Amino acid sequence: MTTRPSTRKKFFSNCIKKCNENPLLFIRCNSQSQAGGIFVNDRAVSLLEHYDIEVRRTWKGRGAILCDSDRGLLIMKEYSGPAEKVGFQEYLLNHIRENGVVRAETILRTKEDELIVRDQDRTAYILKTYCEGRECDHRNPQECRHAVDTLARLHGACDLSGSEILEEQPVFHVGNEYEKHNRELKKVRKFLREKSQKTDFEIYLMKHYDYFMDIALQITGELSYYAYEEDSLSFSVMCHGDYQYHNIIQTEGGSVLVNFEKCIRDYPIRDLYLFMRKLLEKNNWSQTLGDMLLSGYNDVRPLSEQDYRQLYFRFAYPEKFWKIVNFYYNSGKAWIPGRNMEKTEKLFAQEREKQLFIKSAFSSYVP
Repeated sequence: MTTRPSTRKKFFSNCIKKCNENPLLFIRCNSQSQAGGIFVNDRAVSLLEHYDIEVRRTWKGRGAILCDSDRGLLIMKEYSGPAEKVGFQEYLLNHIRENGVVRAETILRTKEDELIVRDQDRTAYILKTYCEGRECDHRNPQECRHAVDTLARLHGACDLSGSEILEEQPVFHVGNEYEKHNRELKKVRKFLREKSQKTDFEIYLMKHYDYFMDIALQITGELSYYAYEEDSLSFSVMCHGDYQYHNIIQTEGGSVLVNFEKCIRDYPIRDLYLFMRKLLEKNNWSQTLGDMLLSGYNDVRPLSEQDYRQLYFRFAYPEKFWKIVNFYYNSGKAWIPGRNMEKTEKLFAQEREKQLFIKSAFSSYVP
């Protein structure tokens, strides 16, 4: 059953009503809470004292601390990446803001001019600007087209050509990633073949395993043939790294992009591929939707032959199959959640439509 995108405006108003009496109280807002109500988290609140802000109210959201302050709405989130990555993230966000073509979050510095604060357990946190709004509606084609238009403009703003700090960022090579995935797939296939008593899930998985394994090996081989193309690239555009509908917030003033923690130096089509794949999986690989999204991006930032070929490789590689297999193997293998079985069945059921989409969209670029 499809659920509507969360409406943050309603979320904020409900939480603020409950916070009127005491600004240092958090509201337990997540739907899985049984007790509900109000609880105190002095340790989390104390972290905000490191910032030059006037805190009016605080409350708890999904895995984060929300704050109403004199600088507007803010969000404090746990940060698990390298400390130096936050500095680059700040640089990138400032570059985007100065460019002025898209709106994005901002990271706040502490009174001591630091980007990271730590609690008594040495857990790292960062504080960012936040906004009232709702997630991009993945069921609304026009809103999704606008999202790829925004993505194309974002990539223009993320061109860091000539920047010394760009050269410090490692380049992501998808071929290396696929080779690693293939080794893992081979390892799990060997494990399954040698297992004497198999569950229904394992039998079902093995029935289709060779088909997806062959595709993975074929695409990786074709990709390596074109690896020489990368020698001519400077990889000057930074990718968002997690461009999905829940990181595109629709506000009264337009779209605001959030959660740049996974920003990475790669082909810009990395973001386009991820956004499209998520939507196409939800829409049974609709060729009409796929063409509309490609056209929306192309109208703002024309795709090159290399871009189309990279999109082909990324769509053609059975990434979703690898994710299912990887989750199975690393989850103990004793018990498989029903949800995982559903994902597997959906993957197999959609394979024909996916291949038809790939053939329709990228036939001119298939090796």
